[in-house]
Amino acid sequence: MAETKTAKSKVAVARAKAQERATKMKDGAKGHGSGFVDFIRTQGVVGLAVGLAIGAAAGDTVKKLVEGFINPVVQFIVGSQSALASAEWKLELLGREADFKWGAFVSSLITLLATALVIYLIIHWLKLDKLDKKKD
Repeated sequence: MAETKTAKSKVAVARAKAQERATKMKDGAKGHGSGFVDFIRTQGVVGLAVGLAIGAAAGDTVKKLVEGFINPVVQFIVGSQSALASAEWKLELLGREADFKWGAFVSSLITLLATALVIYLIIHWLKLDKLDKKKD
């Protein structure tokens, strides 16, 4: 009979330990979930996602601005946009030849600078840079 009581008490202890571990696992999962939510709140991940969405939409507008206003100015100065994009410099040395397509780079650089300028002006004019709170 004493053996039965010890076996029953061992089973009860094992069952209690298993329940305790299960409770700890559930609490740990809640801790990770709330930790993730806290991370999103403190790091501004939602703001970053909104910024990316707005930036993607603004990218098309800036592209149209570059095509409609910047490219004609470049065409007026250079002669034609396609001439700039296809401009290259050939180097021949020791019987070998290399083509440096600098025109495509300059054209892409103009687009990049125009995009950066427009985004900066929008943020500055709408005072969106003041919305970002400094982290302690």
